[in-house]
This record gives sequence, C-alpha cells and structure tokens, in this order.
Amino acid sequence: MNLFAFDSLPLHIAPIVLAAHVLVGAGAGAIFFRALWWNTRIMIGGGSVGTAVALLAGRFLLLGALLTLSALEGGAPLLAAATGVFVGRFLTLRSFENSKP
Repeated sequence: MNLFAFDSLPLHIAPIVLAAHVLVGAGAGAIFFRALWWNTRIMIGGGSVGTAVALLAGRFLLLGALLTLSALEGGAPLLAAATGVFVGRFLTLRSFENSKP
C-alpha cells in the first residue's frame, strides 16, 4: 500500500486534498517569486554574492521539494500544486504593480 497514493482517498476527501495542494502551491509560488525579487535587488544593488547564491538555491530547492512531494502522490496533486504556483506568481506580481524597482 502506497501512503502517498491520491487515488486511494475517499471521493469526499479528494477535493479537499486538491484544494490544499493549490493553497500550498500558491504559498510556495509567492515565496519563490518574492525571493526572486529580493535576489534581483541584491544583484543590482551590489550585495553579497553568497547571499544571492543562497537565496537562489533556497528558492529552487523549496519549489523542487514541493513539486517532488506532490508528484509522489500522483498527477492530480502535482497539477494542483503547479496551478497554485501560478496563482502565487500572479498574486506576487500584482503586489509589485505599483512599486518602483
């Protein structure tokens, strides 16, 4: 028995699990793109190279870990998490709409 199998869930719980994957993906997407903004500001502003590299590696590891764990559960949770990442991207970029670089 696979503990991560999405298709073994009861039908009334599956939409809740998918909604949770979208929310977690949105949070990870928001963190990823906010960290991209900080990383860009560090590079442009002449900040520490070590900080920029650590932030770059951290954001890719976070997103990679999230999508890997979602993929272990199946295709639907992976698609839901990836959709959440796009939602997080949209919300993060919308918050930068009126800010100056």
